[in-house]
Amino acid sequence: MQIDGIRWCRYPTRAILAALLLSYAVQGVAQQPDRATLPLEPGTPIPGDYYRAEIVILERIIEPEAVNERMSGRTVEEPTDTEEVLWSALENGTTQTTLELAPRQDLRLASAAARLERSGRYRVLVAAGWYEAFPPDYEGTPLRVEAGNWIEGARTREVEGHITIDRQRYLHVNVHLNHWQLSEEAPALPEDAAADMSQETPSPAEASGTQDTTAAATDGESAAQQLTVLAEPAPLELLTWIRETRRMRSEEIHFLDSPTVGVLVFFKKIEATE
Repeated sequence: MQIDGIRWCRYPTRAILAALLLSYAVQGVAQQPDRATLPLEPGTPIPGDYYRAEIVILERIIEPEAVNERMSGRTVEEPTDTEEVLWSALENGTTQTTLELAPRQDLRLASAAARLERSGRYRVLVAAGWYEAFPPDYEGTPLRVEAGNWIEGARTREVEGHITIDRQRYLHVNVHLNHWQLSEEAPALPEDAAADMSQETPSPAEASGTQDTTAAATDGESAAQQLTVLAEPAPLELLTWIRETRRMRSEEIHFLDSPTVGVLVFFKKIEATE
């Protein structure tokens, strides 16, 4: 069901989100003047089919055990190989993108994202907008997404995947996101592993006697095995995912979701008169 350009979510527990978005639309946000600065030089003609695309990725604050879906056994394909990045949160806390993003305060969805965070039930992982021409028959390149908390030992973020925008008669947004958690089968590092690996393994020449040499070799093999375990990424299991393609019209707010992750999408067509 869709009301005032907002597509309602599938999960009943998202009632607060639907109410907030409906309030957002009813207050006439769509009729507010567009204040964003176009990334064009003064006097440059605006290309045809020029839009501001906006995407907000949310994480629902919920304990993993409260999720009814059981997806840990699902087969997930390898990440799509793409050089285009919508949002990549690195381990050191910095972010990367290959797009020229507009300031967050200029986004039409900025108010909705702020309200959702204030509700205490959602956390905004990504709020991004950019200007681009989407002519008919446009085939977009997948945009990489890596957001959420860093999963120690797995060398990845909780939410990863890609979003692709195409244009046929209408704009089409394909969202392909995975929400990961550390597997319960992840091996635990022995308590004495750090102490063992912080000490240098004695060489046979330094060891005295055959028994000492054998013990040193055994300790060396144990430390090597522990290093091998640390070098391999910890196993992950799928918590939820989003696999959905949505047909879009300009000035509509759409919400695509799973029990733990949601994506708000909005397109604003930029006319030459603006």
